[in-house]
Amino acid sequence: MESLSSAINVQVDTKDKEQATNILKDLGLNMSTFINMAIKQVIKNDGLPFEVSNPKPNKELLEALEEGEEIIQEIKEGKRKGYSNVNEMMKDILDD
Repeated sequence: MESLSSAINVQVDTKDKEQATNILKDLGLNMSTFINMAIKQVIKNDGLPFEVSNPKPNKELLEALEEGEEIIQEIKEGKRKGYSNVNEMMKDILDD
């Protein structure tokens, strides 16, 4: 392994650091080894070794969410029947 000659200091959220440290420990790694691995992957991939995106819901999902909100409102208003669990629903279906 090449000799290390540069240090990197970063500020991270304390809880995030603790969680990451615990996960890395379970994997048999420490933070320094992970950071070095990540840097090597950036170099090897000539970019980030993972996708970075800001996912946005598509039109179909937005319509489904809107429909769900309408259904919830109708149940609250007594315009539609709602169920607390599957057993209630199945009993109602089988009783018809």
